[in-house]
Amino acid sequence: MTTKSGTAPFSAFEWMLSLRYLRARRKEGFISVIAGFSFLGIMLGVATLIIVMAVMNGFRKELVSKILGLNGHILVQPIEAPLTDFAAVAERVMGVPGVQLAVPLVEGQALASSPFHAGGVLVRGMREEDLKRMPGIGRNIRFGTLDGFDTGQGLVIGKRLADNLSIRAGDQITLVAPRGAVTALGTTPRIKAYKVAAIFEIGMSEYDNVFVFMPLAEAQAYFNRQQDVTAIEVFVDNPDAVDRYRAEINGAAGRPIFLVDWRQRNATFFNALQVERNVMFLILTLIVLVAALNIISGLIMLVKDKGHDIAILRTMGATKGAIMRVFLITGSSIGVVGTLVGFALGLLVCWNVEEIRAFISWLTSTELFSPELYYLSRLPADMDSRETAMVVIMALVLSFLATVYPAWRAARLDPVEALRYE
Repeated sequence: MTTKSGTAPFSAFEWMLSLRYLRARRKEGFISVIAGFSFLGIMLGVATLIIVMAVMNGFRKELVSKILGLNGHILVQPIEAPLTDFAAVAERVMGVPGVQLAVPLVEGQALASSPFHAGGVLVRGMREEDLKRMPGIGRNIRFGTLDGFDTGQGLVIGKRLADNLSIRAGDQITLVAPRGAVTALGTTPRIKAYKVAAIFEIGMSEYDNVFVFMPLAEAQAYFNRQQDVTAIEVFVDNPDAVDRYRAEINGAAGRPIFLVDWRQRNATFFNALQVERNVMFLILTLIVLVAALNIISGLIMLVKDKGHDIAILRTMGATKGAIMRVFLITGSSIGVVGTLVGFALGLLVCWNVEEIRAFISWLTSTELFSPELYYLSRLPADMDSRETAMVVIMALVLSFLATVYPAWRAARLDPVEALRYE
């Protein structure tokens, strides 16, 4: 019941009237349809934003962990003279606080072939102890063993490469290097058969298909290295703070070296990911914005339709503030409920994204997430609480702002003019 002094702000009367306007009647069906589309737009916009941001965060996190599990955080390269003192340099670098592992390696390209197939590979010569301690390899051996790696001539290859070559642990593959023995007629290719000692799988298709690990001494002989190595890979305890290790590693090396960190080596790739992530956020925000504009149009039509009711309420003593609050509650309810339902839907999808992908792939008989295209063997999702909160707050703010103008217009409605034409 209204009085001359008006009702208390956001009283039960105002809530009752607002919720009544949200319920559809036969003659207000079109307005109700607009409100329904506004609700669906905000719900889908919020859910899509949360899901896409979580998947892109998952992509970055998984790719960083895979890349840094196989490649060092800092690459030490020789200057002026070859790295023949690699063992001493690696030991001194290992003494730097924060350095977890220093791996001398010989790297070269070759062609790997079996009786069934052939493909280009990247061969890395490493010591057994280093290979076992590398996070990307030591914990991901699927077949065979690394024991006795230094003393034998066996290779460690990725599972995808093994599948492509149709071989298993214990079988032989042939490596062909373009630069082999130097003869009077020129350099001849080096061709040698090796036994597969172990097969690893880190879950990144590009690495599982390309990398081949060979004993360090064998790699030096195979690639004509004069008892030196190509570089030393350094793993640190905090990859995001590699800059603070540079000076100490430079000093500990005790010889001229050149340092390259993982951000420099992968700058183009991660910059592209960041740009794509920002663009997707802006594009998907438009969904929420369009839904907010639908709220504006729906409320304006509702105000026009309820002009007679508003005039009667004003003559009974309802204040302009009360009328404004009624329509603020009406419009905001659509935005708040849509945002909360979208948030719940986004959470549900993110928690079950891989199962949903597998189900859709089975239903459509297609591969929605090809490892050859996306590098990873599963669809990752990593929700960031700060980003998710930002999406929810943005949707709530846009929904509230969308109700301000129609509510203000309803409050300014002249009851005399509204009743004159009834």
